[in-house]
Amino acid sequence: MLDAQLVLYDEDLQRILEVIQRLVRDANAKGIFLVDKNGQLLAEAGEMEGVDTTSLASLTAGNIAATGGLAKIIGEDEFPTHFHQGQRDNLHISLVSQRFILVVIFDDRSSLGLVRLRVKKCSAELARLFEEIQKKSERAQSAEGGSPFAEITDDDIDNLFE
Repeated sequence: MLDAQLVLYDEDLQRILEVIQRLVRDANAKGIFLVDKNGQLLAEAGEMEGVDTTSLASLTAGNIAATGGLAKIIGEDEFPTHFHQGQRDNLHISLVSQRFILVVIFDDRSSLGLVRLRVKKCSAELARLFEEIQKKSERAQSAEGGSPFAEITDDDIDNLFE
């Protein structure tokens, strides 16, 4: 699943949003961000006005990559869960399907135990959802004879910028 291209359609994104919006409520979180390992923000939920989501996504991916290097040094494959405690806000970061990063921002209205419990359930649900999306993408690609972007040429891209 890691090497295959994943294509998200609007209905897939809506299903993902439903899951993370439920996590905001269930974990009493301030905000949830779903990021891929390349640092691209896929989805967000909650009330996190003023947060630079582009930086958050890329720094989160960098954090996962850096701690992955640390894990390998001590003989682990990866550290799938991270927790950062701040004075006002806390971050709970976890890997979903070895490809996506779920970031939960919460404060003292919630607890680490509650967040961990709810993230575990949400991660399993997201993993099943991403597996379905991946299978759908693979079926569509094989029906089309390859990537859904295979028919796009350099000239098509150049014409977009004229």
